[in-house]
Amino acid sequence: MHETYTTVVGNVATRVDLRSLPDGTPLASFRVATNERRRDRATGSWRDGDSLFVNVTCWRALGENVHASLGVGDPIIVRGRLFTSSWEKDGRRQSAVEMEGYAVGPDLARSTAAVRRTHRPERPEAGAEEVPPEDLPACESDDDGAVGVSWNDQVVQDQQAGAPHSGDFPASAGDVGAGKTRPAEAGVGA
Repeated sequence: MHETYTTVVGNVATRVDLRSLPDGTPLASFRVATNERRRDRATGSWRDGDSLFVNVTCWRALGENVHASLGVGDPIIVRGRLFTSSWEKDGRRQSAVEMEGYAVGPDLARSTAAVRRTHRPERPEAGAEEVPPEDLPACESDDDGAVGVSWNDQVVQDQQAGAPHSGDFPASAGDVGAGKTRPAEAGVGA
C-alpha cells in the first residue's frame, strides 16, 4: 500500500514525553498544532481558519533530541509519514491524525536556533586496526594544514571552564523562545 509523506508546519502543543520501550528503544511523543490562514476577500485581512492537531512520534536518537530541544509553543517543522489511528470508545468510533516523524526542526521563519551536533562514536573501517586512545594525536589538522583543537574538545574545555560555547543553547531566556525553558533545563525527564 502507498504511504503518505508530508510536512507539517506548526507549534508544539504539548510537552514532549520521552519513554523507553522494554527493549530500551527511546520513543518521544507530542502534539503539533497548526492552523490555516485565509484571506477574507471582503475585508482584505488575514484570519485564522480551522485548526489541525497531529500526534507525532519520533524514535531513537531523533526522539531523544526532540525531547532535549523543544518545549510547548516552539514553532517547528515536522516531516514524516502521515496516517490515521482509529478506535472505539463507549460504543463510538473515534480517530486521530498521527505522524511518525522522520525529521523535526525549528521553524526559522518564526524563531532562531543554536544548533549543537550530537556526538556519535566513530566506527573503524572494515579491516582497519583499532588505534588505542593513547596513540591518537592530541590535535587535529584542518584541510589547509592548520593544527588546532578539535571542535568537540573545545566544547568540553569550555564546559569544564564554565564558559558558554557557540554550539550550546543560549544562556539567557530572551535569546531563544521568548522566556521558554528547555525541557532538559527544567528537569523534565531527568
